[in-house]
Amino acid sequence: MSVVTKRSLMTFFSDPRDHYSHRVRMVLAEKGVAVDIVEVDPSNMPEDLATINPYNSVPTLLDRELVLYESTVIMEYLDERFPHPPLLPVYPVARAQSRLFIHRIEKDWSGRVDLLMAGKGRETVRDKARNELRESIVSIAPIFDEVLFFMNDEFTLVDCCVAPILWRLNVLDIKLPERSTRPMQKYMQKMFERDSFRASLTESELEMRE
Repeated sequence: MSVVTKRSLMTFFSDPRDHYSHRVRMVLAEKGVAVDIVEVDPSNMPEDLATINPYNSVPTLLDRELVLYESTVIMEYLDERFPHPPLLPVYPVARAQSRLFIHRIEKDWSGRVDLLMAGKGRETVRDKARNELRESIVSIAPIFDEVLFFMNDEFTLVDCCVAPILWRLNVLDIKLPERSTRPMQKYMQKMFERDSFRASLTESELEMRE
């Protein structure tokens, strides 16, 4: 029997080390969604995945006949499908700003994280990506003196994108200066102790900060 057809619950195909998968797992945990999580080795994808996702990629969410395979699309779908607690602001301007923050994280951080996690390419290229990522993270640290979460006083989908990246700083070989990033360090501790974050972690991710 196939991986897909033998399951009646919502099914989530997840890479246990991937920050895109991690962000979706965090939303699932925050919403308390009953879901069957299938851990996928990206070097050995299950055959069933290619039959439902034309890109044969993770993360992929299967909900009855619906298949979604972009992390931001999946996150927003889950927020609408399971509206409590809401993870995007109510008002259109604030919602648009949250979406823009997620876009900026994708543009400024995610590609560099992907490069460093893959461990491929020339050392000079990796060093450049590491330095750029570190500088970008340090530059936004002061905002946490003013708000409780990322650009917001409420926990949102933006935090679900940021926290998995910050969790990976050790394995990315990025050390933040303690004095100038103290507000962010407090934010990180708060996020890492959040119930949904702890529930979202895989064994591979737990090992990242041992």
